[in-house]
Amino acid sequence: MDTDTDSGTWHLTHDLDDFLLRAGDFLRSRPAPHTVPLTVTETLRTRGPRVYGDGEPELGVLRRDGKARAAFFRTPPHWLNLTALTPGEADGLAARLAALGRPLPGVSADRDTAAAFAAAWQRHTGVTVTLRRRQRLYRLGTLTAPRPLPPGGARIAARTDHELLVRWHDEFAAAVGAGTVRDSAEWADARIDSGGVTLWETPEGTPVAMAGTSPLVAGQVRVTGVYTPAPHRGRGYAGAVTAEVSRAALATGASEVLLFTDLANPTSNGLYQRIGYGPVADFAVYGFG
Repeated sequence: MDTDTDSGTWHLTHDLDDFLLRAGDFLRSRPAPHTVPLTVTETLRTRGPRVYGDGEPELGVLRRDGKARAAFFRTPPHWLNLTALTPGEADGLAARLAALGRPLPGVSADRDTAAAFAAAWQRHTGVTVTLRRRQRLYRLGTLTAPRPLPPGGARIAARTDHELLVRWHDEFAAAVGAGTVRDSAEWADARIDSGGVTLWETPEGTPVAMAGTSPLVAGQVRVTGVYTPAPHRGRGYAGAVTAEVSRAALATGASEVLLFTDLANPTSNGLYQRIGYGPVADFAVYGFG
């Protein structure tokens, strides 16, 4: 479905192959700011269109002068995710989606785009808009492992860790709130199959923290799901396991290793900077209704 606006033509689709044909080169052209659409669409491609929920993915590409200019995706029931838009482009998209009668729980994008779309959505629908979270995207520079490292060591999660990963992912998802969050059992299966979760465990063999990584796409890997249960916090486990998965990502050939932080958490922001991550851009999440 194509929709003309003053800023270009939006092509809306549920067909992932069609979307990637139209938007793939554009997304790969800026792998750091596009890390979320790159990794989510790769997961949809490899794990199936219902991996994030029961609804069909909603996908869109803004084309101007024959080239992709912007893109969005949504995996119902989760929020809308946008690449960078001008205020006029954000208003045009909000008007089009509102006219289709599709309810949205919220939007996630770079700070300025998220604010522009949220304001436009409020104008076109009358819903209440609330800033839910401010995030910062970081890129790894020179990795500096924390010293001293806590006792114990890292290992790749195995099939026997499945129940633990499900429980910890449930706790992590509850802490970060709704968004692009997968079923915990499916997430654990996929990460175990790919070797995509690392545990830090004590010398006695007790797991005390985890960190995951997204698949390598367009040269970038994103560190995800860094989690330490409350009884084990404050002992350096999160820094140690994050440094280990960052090292492993570089060893697989990643040219960019990325992660998001919640700006309301100064502890994690300081931690990641100490081990070598520097800021790239700020993002925001707005809830609707």
